[in-house]
Amino acid sequence: MGDPRNIAHAKKVDQKHHQQTDVSNASGATARTAKKAQTEKKKQVLASESTASKNQVEKPAQPANSANMDKSLAVLSNLKELEFHSRANIEKLAELSLTIEEELKQKQFTEALGEVYSAQDAFHSKILKLVEDYDAECTRLKPVG
Repeated sequence: MGDPRNIAHAKKVDQKHHQQTDVSNASGATARTAKKAQTEKKKQVLASESTASKNQVEKPAQPANSANMDKSLAVLSNLKELEFHSRANIEKLAELSLTIEEELKQKQFTEALGEVYSAQDAFHSKILKLVEDYDAECTRLKPVG
């Protein structure tokens, strides 16, 4: 069996194709007329944008380092979010472990839950180290001034 994401994507593509053929069959001439109108409208917009850009004073482009810095900070933010959720997962696993062991007395699941807890703890340690290292790199890349 294929990946569920691939299957879902294929269904969306099929539905979109099916909808497009229904629209074109139902209103063949109307769709073509609307498409021509859209094309002409795009040409007008492009023409007006080109004349407007000629009239404007050119702005200096931002340096590439600034764009890279923004992307790096976005990556750092995502890594910190992963670390936060990892910590929350560890806390939730600890709660579940207590519930299973002490309240429900289901000892057969204790070992399996312990393995999941260990794996999550290992992931958390690694993501925390990565966040620290990436944060140091972002700090190093920041322009002085």
